[in-house]
Amino acid sequence: MELKSRLAITRRRRIVPREPRPLLAELMSSVDMPAWLDAEGIAEGTPFLIGPDGVYDVALNGYGLSTEMAGRPRNTQMAFARDVKGYLDFLWSHRPPVLEHSEQGVGARPRTWRDATVRDREVYKTWRCDDPAGPRVEGSTWNREVSTVDGFYKWAVRRGYATTNPIGQREIRARSLGRHGAAGRAGQTAAEKRPDARRYRLDWLPPETYRLFRDVGIRGYLPSGLRDPKYRGKRTARNAVFADLMVRTGLRLEEQSSLTVYEVPDRTGTRAYYRFWLPAAVAKWDSARDVYVPDGVLRALDDYVEIDRADAVGRARAAGRYELVLDPIVLEDPQQPRVRAGSRWRDVEDLDPDERRRLLIRTPQGLEPAALWLGEDGLPLTLHTWKYVFREASHRCRNLGLKIHCHPHALRHSFAVITLEQLQRAHLKALGALTAEQRRHYTLIWGDTLDWVRIRLGHASAETTQIYLHTLKQLEMETRLSLVPDRWEVLDDSYLNDVDDALGGTAS
Repeated sequence: MELKSRLAITRRRRIVPREPRPLLAELMSSVDMPAWLDAEGIAEGTPFLIGPDGVYDVALNGYGLSTEMAGRPRNTQMAFARDVKGYLDFLWSHRPPVLEHSEQGVGARPRTWRDATVRDREVYKTWRCDDPAGPRVEGSTWNREVSTVDGFYKWAVRRGYATTNPIGQREIRARSLGRHGAAGRAGQTAAEKRPDARRYRLDWLPPETYRLFRDVGIRGYLPSGLRDPKYRGKRTARNAVFADLMVRTGLRLEEQSSLTVYEVPDRTGTRAYYRFWLPAAVAKWDSARDVYVPDGVLRALDDYVEIDRADAVGRARAAGRYELVLDPIVLEDPQQPRVRAGSRWRDVEDLDPDERRRLLIRTPQGLEPAALWLGEDGLPLTLHTWKYVFREASHRCRNLGLKIHCHPHALRHSFAVITLEQLQRAHLKALGALTAEQRRHYTLIWGDTLDWVRIRLGHASAETTQIYLHTLKQLEMETRLSLVPDRWEVLDDSYLNDVDDALGGTAS
């Protein structure tokens, strides 16, 4: 079943003007959308939905401006727009229309979010998860969509925009026990989540697998280690150091892609690791923190800045692309990373990802972006571009017979699992040589390895970081299973005789 697409728009300033879509062009010809959005207090970058009939539903889009959503990360807001859009597409295009009675007779109109029923949701779930002609999404994807739509409808019911929530509910209990051992009530939650969600499965790559993915998928080598003469990939050095930086630091995709040249630490060649500060403006959930970069990765990053990036900037200057940037933020003095914003000055570290994409530095040679990662056109790369790079690298690996699939977040998982395993091994080794009092003193000073990894990942709670402990348990199980002798699978006479001897002759 093919769904008619409902138009979802993100109000983001574009670096280079483009032709609007037909429906959007018709809409903007009658309404000054930017002025109207500013008058309504809708922040830059807030996603909103436009109906197939060109209508902006104030109540529907009000959820994106509510206190439940306003402080959430940009990616979370975009995920809300996509999940709700999919459900509303289904209601509008593939559910029975709503019949309305009037003096002129009976009319029909498409079904909207206000008309949704439990039956609509049941049919959508069947098509989304079980229909052979449908997308057959995984349980984790469906559960996320249910949570998103459930949160929206609970908000709509509280506001009086909808009469009922089409998502079935069940009572939940608090995790912690009360004073008398009975769990207290904690409200209701969606009852439509699937039990087949993969809760503990993490996509991560061991070091050798990662290097194979990078060299074959990104750098264009063959599995044999030789360079592929047929490979025509561009900017392989940039893409390789981007992947290296992510797998060695655990940065999220948006955090790393939002870096500027001012975050790159100065390399002296005398240290194993270098540190830079990730500001709260680009860190998810305001998780500002120190980031440690290995010397080898920083050396490759400096080479990218001096060669590939400089080449892209030079060609973009010659083409006059930086003069076309809409609403640029210009840093006049490269030595002072502060810009004028209205009536006050702001530090570069206080700029959000969208503002950083518009930040330009005035140098003696001309303008250049402050963004670290630039494309062939000399303009900042988008998140979609980086996802495409990883997707194409995975395709190349599979085409060459390597069963390796890697997305950007898998490198963050790889950093967490490998770092936690190494720290835990060293931690246990150090504790084993100490007395009980010394172990207590050691723990007070150096803390817990899980908490150290939590800080490096920018997690607000150690509960989130604990998912990696499950992976370590799996690794331990695999190690123990590898010690099981091959003879376990060999049912010959000598094996049975050994078993008989071990049981004292009772087997016979």
